[in-house]
Amino acid sequence: MNNDVAIKVVNMTKSFKLYSDKANTLKERLVRGWKNKPEIRTVLKSIDLTISKGETVALIGVNGSGKSTLLKLMTKIIYPNKGTVKTNGKLTSLLELGAGFHPDFTGRENIYFNAAIFGLTKEEIDQRLNEIIEFSELGDFIDSPVRTYSSGMYMRLAFSVAINVDADILLIDEILAVGDQHFQDKCFQKLEELSNSNKTIVIVSHSLGAIEKLCKRAIWIKDGEIAMDGNSNKVIEAYLKECA
Repeated sequence: MNNDVAIKVVNMTKSFKLYSDKANTLKERLVRGWKNKPEIRTVLKSIDLTISKGETVALIGVNGSGKSTLLKLMTKIIYPNKGTVKTNGKLTSLLELGAGFHPDFTGRENIYFNAAIFGLTKEEIDQRLNEIIEFSELGDFIDSPVRTYSSGMYMRLAFSVAINVDADILLIDEILAVGDQHFQDKCFQKLEELSNSNKTIVIVSHSLGAIEKLCKRAIWIKDGEIAMDGNSNKVIEAYLKECA
């Protein structure tokens, strides 16, 4: 893969097997048959996509179009049935609220736990700890178990850790819709700083106004395929016309 490329997806297809409820009675088994055959649902179809280093790219589309699945494939949480997904550089992600947090650990303990998963040593976490806590604005709650946190507090902590692990690629799902307006604005301001510092950012969001401000490029996913890829203003305009 070219060294200027951060993410490359080639002819990638992802399907899931869906099993219906099993028959509970002999009559149902005789009617439906003894075998519970799965339904194959193809979520993404023959995706070809290249994201260069330093790009800030938005994935847009209606719910169920395959945006979040594509992010998970980039993170290698799941793998394609066909084709390849390659990334070049250290990667961090914010895909599910509180993922990687232990509910009985304090916020401070989870910083060490979560940052270690992203590859930081204890010494590196020690150096960044105060900065992470300060950005999260959790105050005294940083030493409370995270099971006592609200969804907004989860997001504050997760985002604060993710942006301080010095990753080359940052993948973000709709998690930024959680929390108050002040912290959302603060997050987008930080993302602008990361974008200007040549980090690669891929973000899924329904906040089209924020996407237009943050991203020069947008990719519209429709029914598991790329409907349009290009200038964010033009892609969003076409997407809104279809939605209307």
